[in-house]
Amino acid sequence: MLKLWGRISSINVRKVVLTAQLLEVPFERIDAGATFGIVQTPEYKARNPNAMVPLLEDGDFTLWESNVIVRYLAARHPEGGLYPQDVRTRFDAERWMDWQQTALNNAGREAFIQCIRTPAERRNPQAIEASVAATEPLLAMLDAHLAQRPFMAGDRLTMADIPIACEMHRWWGLPLEHPARPHLRRWYDSIRNRPAARGALDAPLS
Repeated sequence: MLKLWGRISSINVRKVVLTAQLLEVPFERIDAGATFGIVQTPEYKARNPNAMVPLLEDGDFTLWESNVIVRYLAARHPEGGLYPQDVRTRFDAERWMDWQQTALNNAGREAFIQCIRTPAERRNPQAIEASVAATEPLLAMLDAHLAQRPFMAGDRLTMADIPIACEMHRWWGLPLEHPARPHLRRWYDSIRNRPAARGALDAPLS
């Protein structure tokens, strides 16, 4: 059975949980990171020298970096349909997965840190405003993209949808004003309402 190290409060752990559940692959999740500790122990750092979560163990094979783990699971279980076989569709999916990490996550992270992980008396309104200003144009771009197709890489759910769905779970969970994004909302609801999303896209932010 797969072993996944990481607390569910981590967006990156939620990506892996959602992927495994969509693929119906059994796994054991062990809380690690933040108040759970473990990640700074020599034993853990021998498997993940970054001392971060998630960490996946598949037998004697270990892997870290959340989007890479999503790709690995999708490729290892092609029967689940998340790993595109057409090379152009695959790299379209790869593109959006990289974009989530380099653009969308970077834009929205500070608003999450300020609104959820910073005590109210220490929050920086300017930092939140800057994060919102950076994020909303990206969401407008996503909304326009999804007006033309059901899912990120075309007509069916693929690995591309998973990191961005986890990002939207986090963003729309923040106590902020959220402009209407009908195509983005339709897409997100189509994933969130699946039984496999339970425990990932309904996890409270913390």
